[in-house]
Amino acid sequence: VQLQASGGGLVQAGGSLRLSCAASGHTFSTVVMGWFRQAPGKEREFVATISWSGGTTHYADSVKGRFTISRDGAKNTVYLQMNSLKPEDTAVYYCAAKRPLTSSRGYEYDYWGQGTQVTVSS
Repeated sequence: VQLQASGGGLVQAGGSLRLSCAASGHTFSTVVMGWFRQAPGKEREFVATISWSGGTTHYADSVKGRFTISRDGAKNTVYLQMNSLKPEDTAVYYCAAKRPLTSSRGYEYDYWGQGTQVTVSS
């Protein structure tokens, strides 16, 4: 599975962005997808994950209620809708894929995209 993340940018606090992660290959429907982020000087952290069916999602406490993960099987794409953005959301965001169950542990993911920068100004 090859992953290509996009949609990052510069936004003011309180604004919104939608990240996309396009997956290549014919196995998108069988993989769990996740979003992680890494801020400068900090370790990578879990943001959200969605099951292969889209029926199960999990979020980090820091983004719960503000971010929504979803997937479109027809487009082989997973999305991260980010609302009410805060300066502390500034980071490089990465999408990742694994099988078979959802997880917040980055080391369990086998495939990673290249990352997209999100910068939230105060």
